[in-house]
Amino acid sequence: MRVGLTFDGVVCQSDTLQGTPLSDPSQVLIIDDHPLFREALGTAVTLAWPTTRSREVSSISEALQVLDIDRDIDIALLDLNIPGVHGFDGLLQLRTRHPRLPVLVVSGLEDERIIDEAITYGAAGFLPKSLGREVLATAIDTILAGNVYVPAGFRPETGDESARHRAELIERLLSLTPQQLKVLFMLREGLLNKQIAHELDVGATTIKKHVSEILRKLGVYSRTQAVIEVSKLDRGELFDLERRFRATTCE
Repeated sequence: MRVGLTFDGVVCQSDTLQGTPLSDPSQVLIIDDHPLFREALGTAVTLAWPTTRSREVSSISEALQVLDIDRDIDIALLDLNIPGVHGFDGLLQLRTRHPRLPVLVVSGLEDERIIDEAITYGAAGFLPKSLGREVLATAIDTILAGNVYVPAGFRPETGDESARHRAELIERLLSLTPQQLKVLFMLREGLLNKQIAHELDVGATTIKKHVSEILRKLGVYSRTQAVIEVSKLDRGELFDLERRFRATTCE
């Protein structure tokens, strides 16, 4: 189904469906590693659709196991900050294994570039966690009607803006020390602080300080945001970054 976006809140146009879902969802899969938030999402789903069943899992691997067995799930609600995956890898795994399953990203990250990237990677919608439970029902209804949901006021990046942001990101990455760059790439691989400390043979406190400096220099507020930022670079850009980084550190 081809989807056309106007990005003015809940707006979306599709070739076959406009505005009204065919029926209430029968099953919703909630993918989040925080039990309280999974429960809150499940409650919101039940209040909107009392007969809808909520399935809850805490990891992408669990989600894939459920989806491989049960093909009657109508939509998945995904938090990007899931242990064991980095950036949009969780979303990409879901889209690759189950391309017909719509995925609504429900995240504490509200950066427009991240929203834009999520939609580009195939998310059927993006809902900030700061919005109320009634908005969740609206988002799910919008998606089940064959449309794409984005927050009100969202404006997708132009090509020039995207290129400028990528160039700025590379400059920020070049401000990292060699050790900080190593730590960032290990974060990108989904390693925890204690695992990184073991790999680099340093204390966990040292890694914590490195992570704090990485977040500050990149201008982000969480490990997930840092990983998403570096995941925006393709292999060629990463190779160029490493080349420029080596040249900078050798001067």
